[in-house]
Amino acid sequence: MEGSLRLKGGGDMAWGGPGPRMSRPGSSPIGWASCQWQAQQVLGAWWSHRGSLLQPQQSKPAVRRTGEVAEGKPFLLEPETLPSHPLMSASTVTSFLYYALPALGGYTLLSLFFLRRPHLLHVPLHRAFRCQFAAHRGGSGERLENTMEALENSMTQRPDLFELDCHLTRDGQVVVSHDGNLFRQSGLNKNIQDVDYKDLPLYREELEVYFSPGKFAHGSDRKMISLEDVFQRFPQIPVSVEVKTDNEKLINKIASLVKQFGRNEITIWASTKNSVMKKCRVANPEMPTSFTVLRALWLVLMYYMGLLPFFSIREKFLLCFLPTIINRTYFPFRYSALNRLAAALTKSLIMRRSLIRHLEERGIQVVFWCLNEESDFEVAYRLGATGVMTDYPTALRHYLDNHPQKSNQSNLDR
Repeated sequence: MEGSLRLKGGGDMAWGGPGPRMSRPGSSPIGWASCQWQAQQVLGAWWSHRGSLLQPQQSKPAVRRTGEVAEGKPFLLEPETLPSHPLMSASTVTSFLYYALPALGGYTLLSLFFLRRPHLLHVPLHRAFRCQFAAHRGGSGERLENTMEALENSMTQRPDLFELDCHLTRDGQVVVSHDGNLFRQSGLNKNIQDVDYKDLPLYREELEVYFSPGKFAHGSDRKMISLEDVFQRFPQIPVSVEVKTDNEKLINKIASLVKQFGRNEITIWASTKNSVMKKCRVANPEMPTSFTVLRALWLVLMYYMGLLPFFSIREKFLLCFLPTIINRTYFPFRYSALNRLAAALTKSLIMRRSLIRHLEERGIQVVFWCLNEESDFEVAYRLGATGVMTDYPTALRHYLDNHPQKSNQSNLDR
């Protein structure tokens, strides 16, 4: 069917074949090119509407009308320049991938390379000693904790380090004690800071080993000792001194004793709190430090982001619990379900050979605490840990004698 409709003003609309077409007087039909243009106009209006939701409103492009039907002229839209649209074109995507993928790949390769060879970026300092064997609380599983008898007993097993905790008495003496309150250790419900050194009570006749629940230690020596006593009796044995309270007087007193006995390189600052560690560094910046809880979290985060090789690390020791002892010999939470969750989470995050190897290569010693069973010794050393901290020095010495650990001497001299 073919026909035509005459419009006022001399124009006509003709139809026939596949569909309608428009024409001006005395001109040929617009054809396929005009249809393309009309489609562009429709799509352009739709994309512009979408773009207005993402970008500030811009003035809409003008569309002219040439002639009015009332004036006897044909009604016709004329094309103008289409507006730019906010959507990413294929060429933009291609350019992004062209630059982004090589950058991402290069970053990944560099991270892996320097994770395995960190000495190319940061040369570790010379280490004064290597801690393969540490006695927790002086060896609290075999003798009463933090007593001179416990330290003497541990010395027979040739430890590399004593792990001790310190508090300040009312008369300004630094006493070696894990607890700030004396009740668990002696039965006297008083804080150490409220008692003079000479009035400190004796330890109980037996004390439960914290990391071996149900087992108890005994000893003939029940006297509490001062940090000065330890330095005088064992001048060459490295000691980790953990400061448990934010007490500047205690920190300054410890720093003074370390300087007095010339132990700057073999006495370690230890604390769980960043605020305390900052004061420790100010009091004696020559002493090596261990990671606080916050710094350990930063360490793990940087490792998984691939950024650890590119940051300097001031700490020389990571004294960290072994995740596999949680809910078995170490119960940080009251509920067993939380302990199981903590064990699974920390095991997946911390027990990484590449992380431990990276720290070792940078001169940072990783020592896992507090391990009292041979199976735990084996797990720690297989992971590549520098050393193990234990309540039972005799058991650890027996394991090391039967399973000699290789030490990379070249690392010690970098």
